[in-house]
Amino acid sequence: MCVQCLLTVTSKGHSERLNMLYEGGAVCVNAGLKKAHTNMVSLCFSDHQKLEREARICRLLKHSNIVRLHDSISEEGFHYLVFDLVTGGELFEDIVAREYYSEADASHCIQQSVESVNHCHTNGLVHRDLKPENLLLASKLKGAAVKLADFGLAIEVQGDQQAWFGFAGTPGYLSPEVLRKDPYGKPVDMWACGVILYILLVGYPPFWDEDQHRLYQQIKAGAYDFPSPEWDTVTPEAKDLINKMLTINPAKRVTATDALKHPWICQRSTVASMMHRQETVECLKKFNARRKLKGAILTTMLATRNFSGTTWSKAVQISQTKAMCLCPSARKQEIIKATEQLIEAINNGDFEAYTKICDPGLTSFEPEALGNLVEGTDFHRFYFENALSKGKQPIHTILLNPHVHLIGDDAACIAYIRLTQYIDSSGMPRTMQSEETRIWHRRDSKWQNIHFHRSGSPTVPTK
Repeated sequence: MCVQCLLTVTSKGHSERLNMLYEGGAVCVNAGLKKAHTNMVSLCFSDHQKLEREARICRLLKHSNIVRLHDSISEEGFHYLVFDLVTGGELFEDIVAREYYSEADASHCIQQSVESVNHCHTNGLVHRDLKPENLLLASKLKGAAVKLADFGLAIEVQGDQQAWFGFAGTPGYLSPEVLRKDPYGKPVDMWACGVILYILLVGYPPFWDEDQHRLYQQIKAGAYDFPSPEWDTVTPEAKDLINKMLTINPAKRVTATDALKHPWICQRSTVASMMHRQETVECLKKFNARRKLKGAILTTMLATRNFSGTTWSKAVQISQTKAMCLCPSARKQEIIKATEQLIEAINNGDFEAYTKICDPGLTSFEPEALGNLVEGTDFHRFYFENALSKGKQPIHTILLNPHVHLIGDDAACIAYIRLTQYIDSSGMPRTMQSEETRIWHRRDSKWQNIHFHRSGSPTVPTK
């Protein structure tokens, strides 16, 4: 929940109040950085119940990797929480500014994060909103400590108690049990740590979809993988820890205590790779930009409070389109999906769908053209209207070993083996094989096939 508040910075005996929008402790702490000349910052709340609850929770926590609460004050109708002043900004923003970043660095970052989570769990607290925005750095100095902030959604639990505490958190970091509305507890924080660790290693999240319903389906199914080539250089131990954190069953999910004993963390110097991960840094820059854009839109809307439901939907859609994840894995999956849709249009004899996916100036080399370069879709229309016409036998196609090569942000090449299964005129099952290469280009956020080359069997099954 966001409330209007005042940020009060104490400096050499005087105070300065800054009107701003509050979205949790971390945002306010960051907002006061440039104006502060002391080691504490005060957050003023108009929601007294929220302050008392967060203050009660924060008083239980005293750890080097947690932003510390020093005091809570009420005066002249205002209520304040006095926290550590952290000047290093967000961890993820610091990483992209580094000249060198390795798997070992990621290990050190997640170790400090898990240390803070372990301290929370030991004291009977579940954070419930672990995400990059809440991982701050104590200072701008190299090697500054990671600090966990914003306990606005934290809850108190008894031991390993599991109960339904309500739907709370940030979409991409929610655990399967929360999405299923099952009883939950401390394991939800370890799931979020797994998502954060995945991002720390490759710069993009394990679960991502523009549609929130599909995103939640991915999370509930635990549908993530380690795609090539970016994961090829990540050690098996790092992947093992991610798998333990992203275990669907919370009872089998690794605890914070056991995670800290994992070789990839406690034996970092000999287990974690020291190779610089430039591709991760580049992807993380795009990931950060996407987060900031969505946050800016939300903040503007909350500040004006004049948005209708329709406007909200459009604004979110704009933010998702402009901030589309451009990391290699996501784009490669888009190309594979577009290719599958094109093949489906061919199998269904749907020329209209085919022309929507293909560029009007589509060029091709294929067996039907006897090795000649064909331009446009008119040549292909004949096969759709005759050999691929209605009433044909069912056709099923499998794409084997699809390999996508990205050519900048808006172009890609995919090569694959196409196996086509069908029933011939005598009722016998048949299989054809062809080797295909397709070139895709993105225009107005839509992928279109601009060229293809096919060798081997023709598209149309023999009678």
